[in-house]
Amino acid sequence: MDPESGASAPRALTAPVDSARVVLDRQRDRAERMLNRARLMVLVLLGLAALVYAPNLTRRLNWVNISVLVPILAWTILQGELFYRRPKLPVWIGVANPVADIAAVTAIIGGYAFAHSAALALKTPIFLMYFVILAALPIAASTRKAAAVACMAFGCYGTLVAFFLISGRLPTVMNPVTASQAAGVSPLDEGAKLLLLAMAGAIATYATNWQERLATSFSRATEEREQLEARLARAQLQSLRLQLHPHFLFNTLNTINALIGTDRHAAERVISGLSELLRMSLSSASEQEVTLAKELELLAHYIEIQQIRFQDRLTVNFRIDPDARYALVPNLMLQPLVENAIRHGIAPRAAPGHVVVTAERRGDRLELSVVDDGVGEKASRDHRDGVGLGNTRARLLSLYGSEHRFEAGGASSGGFAVHIEIPYRTDTATKEPLRRESPHEALV
Repeated sequence: MDPESGASAPRALTAPVDSARVVLDRQRDRAERMLNRARLMVLVLLGLAALVYAPNLTRRLNWVNISVLVPILAWTILQGELFYRRPKLPVWIGVANPVADIAAVTAIIGGYAFAHSAALALKTPIFLMYFVILAALPIAASTRKAAAVACMAFGCYGTLVAFFLISGRLPTVMNPVTASQAAGVSPLDEGAKLLLLAMAGAIATYATNWQERLATSFSRATEEREQLEARLARAQLQSLRLQLHPHFLFNTLNTINALIGTDRHAAERVISGLSELLRMSLSSASEQEVTLAKELELLAHYIEIQQIRFQDRLTVNFRIDPDARYALVPNLMLQPLVENAIRHGIAPRAAPGHVVVTAERRGDRLELSVVDDGVGEKASRDHRDGVGLGNTRARLLSLYGSEHRFEAGGASSGGFAVHIEIPYRTDTATKEPLRRESPHEALV
């Protein structure tokens, strides 16, 4: 329900706007899916590199590569089959994957140390995979997850270095140049690597936080803009619809003024009908859309007023599909179209005239038409497209956008025809039977 109109507003005006958090989570979900494909490609490349290096490595080192790469590769493929076909990934996947990657890198370095030497383990290029893992954090992780993973990477490598030093497995050489050519490592080199790892973790955490704040602020700005656009559209619709009230009232008062001097009793009936018509119009003044049944009921009161004025010169027939009775249509849309047909089509000529109002459902579309056999388009070219038709065009465009069709022009009967096509929607909460008691709603 539209809080400002009290009626079921068009979907274009009340489409729910996702919160910034929901939008961000959806983007991270998509990013995690892309990262898993990238992870699979990286693991395949590492496997190929391990095969290339295999002839130059010992059997124990090759076993370390196999024992780490095969499980992590299997986990990557398995989670793709188990979770990535779902509309939404489990929340823990975003933490499990970087943790598993860091554990795998740490396991390879530790395995190399026990299979060969700690110096070889710390000099292996696999250490660079820590930076690859940290670089991917801003894409799919939250700030807290990024900080936790960064601390884990720093802690795992720092723990390995400390363990090797304390256990005596790691020979040290103070000169970094000499260490690059010797069987040991330089504490300065390892300290620099830890410092770089800490800096990379801090940058990844900051980048994640910056991306999170940027996405949140953009989403909120989009939400505020859409809300402003919706309020503006509602205000424009309200303004367009309210234009019809003085327009219709002015024309009806002219009718009363014309009858007072010639038929006082008829003028009193018109005043009574106008009172009922205004009551119904005001009761739905805040609604942008009403059921077709309600619109036809209001139209019947207007036609009664016009038939008092034109008597036998005016006949209005309704051809209403029963399925269309509960369809939602713009409030006070048919009355100005029928008024246009009577005023510019029937009134200028002396012979009797007919107006036919048709409503038909065709699948998910509702077709409406108002056709008269009056003087036609050419004879009233300067008057046809006035407040009624222009207002209707603008309201349909605001309510339905490209989902509507509006055509107005000469009819095959020689008169004038207006054809409208809008989405078929119903409001089951306001179902009410189509009034058939009125002689003006006889089905032809």
